[in-house]
Amino acid sequence: MSDRADASAPGGDRPARRERKQVLLRLDPAVHDALARWAADDLRSVNAQVELLLRRALDDAGRMPRDAGPQRRPGRPRAGERPGEP
Repeated sequence: MSDRADASAPGGDRPARRERKQVLLRLDPAVHDALARWAADDLRSVNAQVELLLRRALDDAGRMPRDAGPQRRPGRPRAGERPGEP
């Protein structure tokens, strides 16, 4: 299986997207609760908040990969942007 999903529309007007990686993360319940409150305050999911914080930490440490895609936009994906849709 490839690391890149072929999500380009006919005619090539959209670039191919990367498949998202799933990670099991074990957290102290108090840390998770604080993270969930922070995410809610920023109108993000806990997952999006974790990704935002990890990206900031990578950038601050000078370790952000050059080929890292942009952070996903907030909200639900538009029709045709969901995995498995034409």
